[in-house]
Amino acid sequence: MRVALWLALFGAAQPALPPLFRDTTAAAGVVWRHDNGQSPDRFLLESTTGGVAFLDFDRDGKLDLLFVNGGRTPRGRTGASPREALYRNAGQGRFTNVTTAAGLLPRKLNYGMGAAAADYDNDGFADLYLSGYPHGVLYHNNGNGTFSDVTARAGVSNAGEWGASAAWFDFDQDGRLDLFVANYARFSFDDPRRCEFAGQPVYCAQTAYEGRPSRLYRNLGNGAFADVSATAGLTGLPGRALGVTAIDFDDDGPVDLFVARDASPNLLLHNRGGGVFDNVALAAEVAYNPEGVARAGMGVDAGDVNGDGRPDFTVSNFDHEYHALYLNPGRLPFTEATVASRLAEHSRRYVGWGTRLVDYDNDGDLDLLTINGHLHEMIGQSNRTVAYREPPLLLNNDGRGRFSRVAGGPVFESAYLGRGLAMGDYDDDGAIDAAFVSLNDPPVLLHNEAAAGRRWLGVQLEGTISNRDAIGAKLTLTTGRRALTRWITGGGSFLASHDRRIVFGLGSDEGPYTLTIRWPSGRTQALPPLPPNRYHRIVEEKP
Repeated sequence: MRVALWLALFGAAQPALPPLFRDTTAAAGVVWRHDNGQSPDRFLLESTTGGVAFLDFDRDGKLDLLFVNGGRTPRGRTGASPREALYRNAGQGRFTNVTTAAGLLPRKLNYGMGAAAADYDNDGFADLYLSGYPHGVLYHNNGNGTFSDVTARAGVSNAGEWGASAAWFDFDQDGRLDLFVANYARFSFDDPRRCEFAGQPVYCAQTAYEGRPSRLYRNLGNGAFADVSATAGLTGLPGRALGVTAIDFDDDGPVDLFVARDASPNLLLHNRGGGVFDNVALAAEVAYNPEGVARAGMGVDAGDVNGDGRPDFTVSNFDHEYHALYLNPGRLPFTEATVASRLAEHSRRYVGWGTRLVDYDNDGDLDLLTINGHLHEMIGQSNRTVAYREPPLLLNNDGRGRFSRVAGGPVFESAYLGRGLAMGDYDDDGAIDAAFVSLNDPPVLLHNEAAAGRRWLGVQLEGTISNRDAIGAKLTLTTGRRALTRWITGGGSFLASHDRRIVFGLGSDEGPYTLTIRWPSGRTQALPPLPPNRYHRIVEEKP
């Protein structure tokens, strides 16, 4: 007792708590480094690149990692052509770089942004769409550890556009995944915008760039896609789009879209069937902040924050705009809970990018991880409350949608120029891990230590009538005391693609654990009680 009092009074060092997330980048063998091709022209796209994806590209049951690079700029510092890095999961926490063997080519005339992985042709192997400027790239997975560039044949190049995040989802419920590409702004390397601070070149504000409409490509089922942006109602909605997530927000069956946009009003695209979307963002009160001003939205994610069985949305924004939280009451408008949830308090100083609602401690409540980093190198000279490099933000949910900041470990006490964030359980222990990209630095791979010893139940769905990845599925797990609802979404976060498996954190909940699935096809499937602490592969029943 006296020793404890002495320590408290005189400030002697206390034993360090184990980290909630441990940096395993070096131990995993990940040595790639991001390169944005920074130039004296300060092209704005240099400040927004850096995608990442978790995917099992070789179908061996282990999650692999893909990192997306930037590229060359006309007067940039980059010599050799930057390239992506594909790391194969070798097990035991180790990864092997197989980029060249897999056939992923160096970028020469194309600047890279993000990644979206999904099995668009339902052959059992994850394919890759890489967004960028002046076009995107679609890689078809050949099923033998290699990819082929099929962009031209597929017709999804998004030619002439600066594509940011992308999302695979089945908007017309025909069992084939379609592709949405969030386009940012009208841009050309031949038209640099000149802005300075204290006589030094800096990135111009986003408002110096005219926003562009996003694009929707319908999967025709023969390896080709059709651009249906006009008939879907997208061409009349220009704006600087950066993040997108696909989820059925109103529980009517078809999958909808939330698009986070930068100093342009956010979009909430309600899928009313027949290939048409209505923008209901104004009615939902998610287009602007409460003062009627468009925030600088970067990343977006969806999930049930307050346990009522309905999907809510979170959007990462610029410093002093606050990262936003919109609660879904089951009707329009949504309830903005940015202040009430304490998200405003915790995020005020940060410029947020990748963001993910994730139950990191497996207690059954969705927490929030956001990756931050400023755009302006000299921001500290004009605003001493804001830093250029910023720490990630880990927030714990009390189960009622109120967040508290937690010390996640040394990474959360360090500063980065964070951009893309992906989540996935790379060692299959039921604890969801993370990977993020930092501009012009090595990426960071985080192993989740927080959920060790806690019960969980994992689910991997395989569609038969629905798309094989089951994107758009709604899963409800009933325990002895509550129901937990999760969705398999398209997109989410920023420039990222995630583990398609769902992990239900069980906390102290007793069984039996019964699962009900509403598949993207609309069919409902009820499962008998499932044992915890393992993954269950569930195949959609055919009629």
